[in-house]
This record gives sequence, C-alpha cells and structure tokens, in this order.
Amino acid sequence: MHKKLYLISLGCTKNLVDSEVMLGALSEYENTQNVSEADIVIVNTCGFIEAAKQESIQTLLGALESKKKDAILVASGCLSERYAKELKAEIPEIDIITGVGDYDKISEMIDRRKKGEKVYQSQNGVFLADENHKRIISGSKIHAYIKLSEGCNQKCSFCAIPSFKGKLHSRTLESTLKEVQNLVKQGFRDFSFISQDSSSYLRDLGVKDGLVELIKGIDKLVENGLELRSARILYLYPSTTSKRLISAICDSPVFQNYFDMPLQHSSQKVLKTMARSGEFLELLKAMRAVPNSFVRTSFIIGHPGESEEDFAQLCEFIQEFSFDRMNLFGFSCEEGTKSASLEQIPRKIINARLKKIDKIFTKQYQAGLKQLVGQEIVAIIEGKSQESEYFYSARDLRFAPNIDGEILINDSAFEGELSVGYYRVKITEIAGENVLGCVLGRA
Repeated sequence: MHKKLYLISLGCTKNLVDSEVMLGALSEYENTQNVSEADIVIVNTCGFIEAAKQESIQTLLGALESKKKDAILVASGCLSERYAKELKAEIPEIDIITGVGDYDKISEMIDRRKKGEKVYQSQNGVFLADENHKRIISGSKIHAYIKLSEGCNQKCSFCAIPSFKGKLHSRTLESTLKEVQNLVKQGFRDFSFISQDSSSYLRDLGVKDGLVELIKGIDKLVENGLELRSARILYLYPSTTSKRLISAICDSPVFQNYFDMPLQHSSQKVLKTMARSGEFLELLKAMRAVPNSFVRTSFIIGHPGESEEDFAQLCEFIQEFSFDRMNLFGFSCEEGTKSASLEQIPRKIINARLKKIDKIFTKQYQAGLKQLVGQEIVAIIEGKSQESEYFYSARDLRFAPNIDGEILINDSAFEGELSVGYYRVKITEIAGENVLGCVLGRA
C-alpha cells in the first residue's frame, strides 16, 4: 500500500512553487485530498499579514484534529519562519517545524522524525528553486509558475518580508531559461514569472533591466523552436520598472501585455510614510498605451497617517484611471515594521473606507465585463470548471490563473471534444459576475 501525502499551500503563488518542490521531493508518496488518510500532512504556511497568520494557525489546528494518530504533521513556510518558537510552545504536537530555507530537505526531515526525533529545522538563508529541483506542478496541465528571485531590497515601512527573507537574491538567467525549457518538455506552454519584486530581477547580479534580458532570452528560444505559447510577469515595483521593460513586453510575441504593479496608494504623503515610490503616473500611461493592455494593481487602505483627504484622493485616482483588476487590503499592523510604531487608524474607519473603495471598483469591474460581450479572444481552456461539470473553465490569454477571472465555456462551434489548450473564444453573455463564452476553434 502506498504511503499518502496531504499538502495544503497557503498564501501566494511564490509559496506554491516551494510546495511543488516538496511534492517533487516526496514523489514516492501518493497525493490525497483527504487529510484523515494521509501519513504525512504538510501545511505550507503564510505569515504576511494578520489574516494570513490566523488562517495558517487555524489550518494547522484543523489538520491536527483531523489527521490520523500516527501521521506526521509538518508546519513549513513564512509563519514557521517568523514564529517557530511560538508554534513549538503553543502547538507542541507539530512534528516538524521548518521555515523558508529547507523545502528541498523535507524528505530528510521526515526520515529523522520517523526515527523518533522532533525536528525544528534552522535554515541558512532562503531556499530558491532552480532547474535542478524536481517540481510536481499542481493545479494545471498547461501553466506553471517560475520563481525568479527571493528576498527584497525595498524598504516599505509596512512590510515584514525582508526581515525574514532577507535581501534580493536572484537566480541566474541561464538557470531560469533552463527550467522553462525543462517544463516545456513536460508539456507546459503557459508561464507566469513571479518574485517579491520581479522588476529588480538580476540587479543583485549587476544587471539593471533583468526582465528585459529574460524576455529577449525567452523570445529567442521560441524563435528557435521552443514550444512555449504565452507568458506574463507579476509583481512589478514602480521604482524599478522602466519604459524599456514596458516596450519589451509590448514587442514580445510571447509575453502578454499584462502589467501587475502594486501601487499601495496614490497620495504622495501616504506613499512617503510607506517609504514607497510615488513616481508611477508616466509608467501607468505607458502601460495603458500598449495595445490590448491589462493593468492590475493593489492598494493598502488605512495605513497610519492616511487622512480623509488622502483617502478621497485615492478614490478619485481609481475612478480616473480605471484599472482592470485590483486587490484591496486593510492595513495590517505587523510587528517589527516601522508602520507598527505609528498611530493606528481605528479598524472601524478602515473597514468603512474599504467598503467605499470596493464599491467604486466593483462598478468599474462590472462595466468592464459588459464591454467584453461580442468580443473574440484567444483563451486557454484548463479543463472542467469547478462551477459545474457542464462548463469548461477558460481564461483570457492575458489573465494570470486564479486571480483575474474565469470564462465559463457553455457552447462550442468546434467539432470534436474540447481539451486543455488554446482556443478562439467569443464572449456571449455576462450572467452576474460570470463570463460565458463559445469556442469557435483552435488558436
């Protein structure tokens, strides 16, 4: 009988890549979605903001309650890195506590636990997967994430990430291109490149515009026959994003005109308090000027010092620019950050501001969906939708998986059975927030 593994990956897609490395290292185990039948239970935690920390703790407690008696429970990831001592004291039943530096050593840690040792692994630096680490890609047969770097050189006053992930550490361009080639050989055709600060990629290795070099490298591989169809870049930082990069994305036959640049605010006063760059208006105009561009951002609401005037300015800015997608976060006071020492805005006020700004964006979002009706696009079908077995799940070629929306395919003019791949799709209807489409043929 095969030993079984249950792994839940919380938080961001960067965490997901590390989870996939652990799946690769434990490939002799059969994956199960039922925690109660697993021999190994891994919770790859998130410790970015308070809500994520609470979710991680509740998931660990739930796993502890549901797992079978002799199963090994592992807590890995950011929460374990930040609060290893607290986890050990508060939840001593956890068998293995490991942070962000030892994902590739998970098999060794489990072997040590099986010999009777409680494992509290101390990491030396932050783990960064490369082309030599086996990964089991989860969630898709056609799309894979590629992590470009770990750590961050930015000094945002609200962010704790540099305190436990350290300075920027990029993998080489050669390593990145090799991993892409390896995954294409496995059948993956669509890629999203990610890191804490993707636009700083290779700066620690002396290359100013590393993403431009990455785009050139990918385009050359495709020109020479690599069967890669599409790609996009997530997490650009205003001060390290250049117009040269925007032009490189626009000119690439592979990279989609997808621009994900978290701005966090529009008020220069608030941005100064955040220690963030406020020089982004010209970048936004350049992004929007690109044909068929898709612009995503994030804002933090209720940062210390955000006055009613600052908030009104942010609302006006959002109404004027009209982003395609937006993440809104209520400020989370993280210990050890500069923002935590400032006078905090009451949660009631933050929640009221979130509600108001969400209403503004929801109106824009719904208007944007209505404009899609009648359009013909290239989309990727991922398989059956979780909405219903009667629908296929597709996404616009520009969209990043899971965050930018789903197109439900309920009709097809295509002769033959639909499968995972690229198709021409006509948007036929908007039902609530559901986008419905008809497949016209292969793309």
